Amino acid sequence: MIDDFAKDNLHERLRRDRRALLWKLDGLSEYDVRRPLTVTGTNLLGLVKHLATAEARYFGEVFDRPSPEPLPRWQDSDGSDLWATEDETRDQIIGFYRRTWDHSDATINELPLDAPGHVPWWPESTPAWHMNLFAIMVHVLAESTRHAGHADILREGLDGRTGLRPEHEERIDEAARAAYCAKIEHAARTARTH
Repeated sequence: MIDDFAKDNLHERLRRDRRALLWKLDGLSEYDVRRPLTVTGTNLLGLVKHLATAEARYFGEVFDRPSPEPLPRWQDSDGSDLWATEDETRDQIIGFYRRTWDHSDATINELPLDAPGHVPWWPESTPAWHMNLFAIMVHVLAESTRHAGHADILREGLDGRTGLRPEHEERIDEAARAAYCAKIEHAARTARTH
């Protein structure tokens, strides 16, 4: 009973973060979803591509259920899963992510939480109990949550839009935001140091 609850809870949270990440692309130009927004090149469409690749590997290769999507060998990873080339379209990358969801969801639905897996890119010293479906679901959820948070900040920096879901988004009150930031700035500048 607890296994079903845990599995369903983790799975629903993963679905939530997937949807939130894709929502961060809505209404943005091709340039804005692709351009580097940090000094390390982090970009919105690249986060989607990266998570699609990660899910394809973790819920595919790890459980000997290879993704139907063509993936480069993990040994050849060169960071190209973190950005979209000029030949890749937004629709292609989103389609890859959605097809990966279907494959991942099938793995999650068909295997018990204690199903063993093997993560060849993790150190050999990793305990086996870190490589069952439960541990991999927690790992992928953490990765998805982390990158959805990155996407939140990137999107806020582009046009000020925030939130987890469109139905919870509030109108932007520029004056209220400016006053709030000024208050924080004042506290930062006048803070006592020890």
